[in-house]
Amino acid sequence: MKKIEAIIRKSKYSTVRDALHEVGVNFFSYWDVTGLGNEKEGHVYRGVSYSTSDIQRRHLSIVVNDDFEEKTIDAILKSAATGEVGDGKIFVSDINECYRIRTGEKGGDTLK
Repeated sequence: MKKIEAIIRKSKYSTVRDALHEVGVNFFSYWDVTGLGNEKEGHVYRGVSYSTSDIQRRHLSIVVNDDFEEKTIDAILKSAATGEVGDGKIFVSDINECYRIRTGEKGGDTLK
């Protein structure tokens, strides 16, 4: 099993969510995060431009069986890309075991 964490633009979340559903990834967690990166966002207030290095993003946490790893990553890459600095990052790590709390089952079948 793999844990795929993606940090994407908040504006691309709906597109990424739909792309994940299309490839069969129907369960994941997400939350709003603020980070620092190479992109610089600017804000205009009453005609005055203010720049800030704090950038709003959405963090997705997805655990999939090994055979879904490439499909999941490809769906995120294709749907989250704008071609501009600040599109985000994807991190992949191994998951040793998974348990379904309700039944006590363990293993990859608990992800279905």
